[in-house]
Amino acid sequence: MSALLPVYKKWDITPIKADGSWIEAEGGKKYLDFTSGIGVVNLGHKNDEVKKSVEAQMELFWHTSNLFQLPIQEEVALKLNELTGLDGVFFCNSGAEANEAALKLARRATGKTKIITFQQSFHGRTFGAMAATGQSSIHDGFGPLLEGFVYVPFNDIDAVHKAIDEDVAAIMVEIIQGEGGIILIDEGFLKSINQLCNENNILLIIDEVQTGNGRTGYPYAYLKYKGIKPDIVTTAKGLANGLPIGAMVAKKELKESFGKGVHGSTFGGNPVSLAASKVVLNQISNPQFLAEIRDKAEWFISELKIAAEDIPVIKEIRGEGLMIGIELKEEVAPYIKQIIEHQLFVLPAGSHVIRLLPPLTVSRDELLLALAILKEVCKTNLTMTKA
Repeated sequence: MSALLPVYKKWDITPIKADGSWIEAEGGKKYLDFTSGIGVVNLGHKNDEVKKSVEAQMELFWHTSNLFQLPIQEEVALKLNELTGLDGVFFCNSGAEANEAALKLARRATGKTKIITFQQSFHGRTFGAMAATGQSSIHDGFGPLLEGFVYVPFNDIDAVHKAIDEDVAAIMVEIIQGEGGIILIDEGFLKSINQLCNENNILLIIDEVQTGNGRTGYPYAYLKYKGIKPDIVTTAKGLANGLPIGAMVAKKELKESFGKGVHGSTFGGNPVSLAASKVVLNQISNPQFLAEIRDKAEWFISELKIAAEDIPVIKEIRGEGLMIGIELKEEVAPYIKQIIEHQLFVLPAGSHVIRLLPPLTVSRDELLLALAILKEVCKTNLTMTKA
């Protein structure tokens, strides 16, 4: 019997080591990892540059606290400001914590209480982030929820218009709804909510926890769209390639609303995590690296779409960069089970979508191998097989 609380549905696989796009399990079986630790090890497992940077910091010290001046915090914060076009960073330990900070800042800075979010969104499992999440399955059993959240249909600008009143502090949105099924935002919708925020003195919060740090072929996914200027951006997951970190990045005008003693985190801005972040942020600042991601992704998505034409169970292929969804006409659970048995790790995104999040460093040969496995399994009518 496990000593752990049973909050995770774990696979019956025990990793013993990992390198690049691969995980080796007990017994010696090797798996191609198209989960990246759920969108975390974007630069691949056991990345050499990350390892060197982390080891160098650990030779100095691991933790002191935020009572001290830590130049590495300033260095990483400046890089985040540079990439986002914003001007102030709060470091924490996860995406949920980054979103909690964003919600607190939005209410404190505006004096308003209402936050508009979207149906099928996911912003985390802490109380504020859970309340911001537009999925009843995440809320079940935890009521009463934090008040003030309004959930409207994604990509429906008329619904957003109707939800706006004088008490709206912020609109919080994902560029791609990851947990919600790899649902991409419409460019026109994003530009419209950006305009609505400007016209109504509402803060625009963009949740880049899963889409950020190069995942879509841009440093942050919203940067693909010209003219989009969020007031707050949240990031985590791939920001330190496997070490715990989160960050909220805010525009200059909001800095005074988060003064001394207003918010904090014991472990936020840990220098070891930031040593890893330095490598990640330098890599996603490299235009050639980002172009390679986009090129690989465009080719791979095209190959998936060609394959899907001959596989009746596939309803749609969609994605941006290396954040890809394969929507099936059936529930994905039995397919994912078979895919893993073929030594490829993938994830669900809802009940009908297979989610692919390979390392951004994945090779074309590895993509071809994954394509072959996905084609083989999806060509099998598993509903009929079970019957």
